[in-house]
Amino acid sequence: MRRLHLWRELRRAPLALFSFAFLALVILVAATYPLWYPVSPLAQDLLGSLQPPLAETRTGTHLLGTDQLGRDLLARVLLGARISLIVGGVALLISLVFGSLVGLLAGYFGGWVDAVITGVTETVMALPFIVLAIAVIGALGSSTTVVILTLGLSSWVGYAKLVRARVLELREEDYVIAAFALGQRTGRVLWKHVLPNVAPLIIVESTLLLGTLILAEAGLSFLGLGIQPPTPTWGGILSEGQMYVAVAPWIAIFPGVFLLLTVLATNFLGDFLRDAVSVDS
Repeated sequence: MRRLHLWRELRRAPLALFSFAFLALVILVAATYPLWYPVSPLAQDLLGSLQPPLAETRTGTHLLGTDQLGRDLLARVLLGARISLIVGGVALLISLVFGSLVGLLAGYFGGWVDAVITGVTETVMALPFIVLAIAVIGALGSSTTVVILTLGLSSWVGYAKLVRARVLELREEDYVIAAFALGQRTGRVLWKHVLPNVAPLIIVESTLLLGTLILAEAGLSFLGLGIQPPTPTWGGILSEGQMYVAVAPWIAIFPGVFLLLTVLATNFLGDFLRDAVSVDS
């Protein structure tokens, strides 16, 4: 019934519905683009460099034009979308699992466990993300794995604080106390009675955080700290395009527009879910 209610509310919110449809389309296109647009994003053609959208070169028609090395911009933007979604999604999963577990432990056990975890959480929150990213990437080098771990292990604080606050309320509920009185183990109580009541908040936080992680990955790539060339990312393409913005603005415009729309869509959808959850509760 709750799923039907959520879907009914989504249909009544045009902006949230458009955001959901846009994100679904981005995921579908990023996953399947080689099937319907079999153009290499790495193939260079210096004679066809800096061509505008819909330009014809000896390698074919380039719907979004070409970059400074004659590479097809549409193919690079689509592969960049796939990489951004993979990096953001995996980092989100790491952050979700680690942060939720930490929040459950802190909220449920309290005492010195809560004090230690809260201290660590506050310390991580005090560190600027870019400083932490520079330190980690400078020590370990820049690779896809390092970028994912850096994003995931620097964004778990929101989950931890959210889950902790909710668990502090739930552990005083009668059904949780009754479960212990019946002899159920701590793990079973957390899994069966506490976690399901925290899940809606986790889903909302995940939707909002996904856009933040995608934007953070783009920012790292723009600064040269993220995934390295020739692998295309939205931030990396933007960084390359800024040098040619006067003669070939489309190089920076198209990945910038896709990045902006994707982040806005995740934020609008997250706002809708947050309002829906608050109404249900």
